[in-house]
Amino acid sequence: MITDRERQILHWIEENPLISQQELADLAGITRSSAAVHISNLTKKGLIQGKGYILQKKPYIVVIGGVNMDICGRPYQPLVMRDSNPGTTFLSAGGVGRNIAHNLALLDEDVKLITAFGSDGYASQLSEECHRIGIDTSQSFTIPNGVTSTYLFITDEHGDMELAVSDMGIYEHLTPELMATRIDFINRASLCICDTNLPQNTLEYLAAHCQCPLFADTVSTTKAKKLKGLLGKIHTLKPNLIEAEELTGIKIADENSLRAAAECFLKQGMQQVFISLGEEGVYAANNHEHLHLPSFPCEIVNTTGAGDSFVAALAWAWRQQLPLRDIARAGMAAASICIASESTISPHISCEHILEILDQHPVK
Repeated sequence: MITDRERQILHWIEENPLISQQELADLAGITRSSAAVHISNLTKKGLIQGKGYILQKKPYIVVIGGVNMDICGRPYQPLVMRDSNPGTTFLSAGGVGRNIAHNLALLDEDVKLITAFGSDGYASQLSEECHRIGIDTSQSFTIPNGVTSTYLFITDEHGDMELAVSDMGIYEHLTPELMATRIDFINRASLCICDTNLPQNTLEYLAAHCQCPLFADTVSTTKAKKLKGLLGKIHTLKPNLIEAEELTGIKIADENSLRAAAECFLKQGMQQVFISLGEEGVYAANNHEHLHLPSFPCEIVNTTGAGDSFVAALAWAWRQQLPLRDIARAGMAAASICIASESTISPHISCEHILEILDQHPVK
């Protein structure tokens, strides 16, 4: 949490970025060494970047959520339960929050990831990978003696997940108290995206204290329940049909019930909602319009990660001040690019590729 003195010093630096530590000390009526400590604290909190009092001016996006080491096994032939299946195994960086951040980096956004790393080899591998692709993890936490989140999954021969085991206990360390040390940094972002791997009380803290638009990723039907009492504080949400039913209590069976579910979200204070309907497209709504938009045709290679790319593209399109229709279509375009790739994060995700798909499929 930024102190009153730090806020005062930050204001003077904003007025005069070339001000010296002695001048700051004189203005504040403190010693030069005390001013140096305040400067150091502001740097640690991400409000000043390095020497020369370079302020964090460029709009950035904060993503708060999970980063995993994914361990995947894929058999060559149809999966045989309770037996050893010849196939391939590989490690990859994953986690909903990290995947969203990765997609945002590919969309040329300045993205900051706040997560929990363990004190193990996986942590250093994941941190280095984030740095390589342009994700800033300087505001993340390393948990002493912690075990980095691991997601072990087995697919069928086509690449669709059959079963998984997740070890994500480290996220319980992402407490409201830890978030309070980052809240000023979060509130200077253009928007914040959180995923529901976070503990319930941490989501509640963010909903209460986040002053920039808060986007949320539901992750799963079970974890989406954590958002039930927070919907009015969330700016943007992308649930699937089952998650929308769970959060609104409305059985969605037709266009009328879809509209009713969307209205339920909006009446609680949400600014925009995108209900994902799979092959049936997306139902998008804000306080001005409701739209049911068809999905884009694409070859289905791997559906893993499509939702993460969808959420990232929603954030990117909203930051571009696109209308609701094109925000929704950008999300579907990113998902279609992801689905056509063997990778969870498609290397073909880009602003240009998304806009190209929108141009190729104009709204009729």
